[in-house]
Amino acid sequence: MSMSTRTLLTLICEAALEARILKDLERLGAPGWTLSDARGSGARGVRSAGWDNDGNIRLEVVCGRERAEQIVAHLQERYYDNYAMICYLTDVEVLRPQKF
Repeated sequence: MSMSTRTLLTLICEAALEARILKDLERLGAPGWTLSDARGSGARGVRSAGWDNDGNIRLEVVCGRERAEQIVAHLQERYYDNYAMICYLTDVEVLRPQKF
């Protein structure tokens, strides 16, 4: 089995940003994404689960490191100051690296 290293970009943010961020990901060349609802607590208080604008979403993108860093830079510049948002990068091993 041959594995290749890619980067997993994980973004947790306000559900109200979903449509805007999905457009951003497409424009920035994300090869695909996974979206789920999320709940938790942090500096901005407790966030409920659900698909309304009061909840959080968790977006995951597997891609090359350079692309992941470009996306993160855009998110930081455009959203970080005004929205509840965290983002982190993790190296992951994948099969079929050409997909990412």
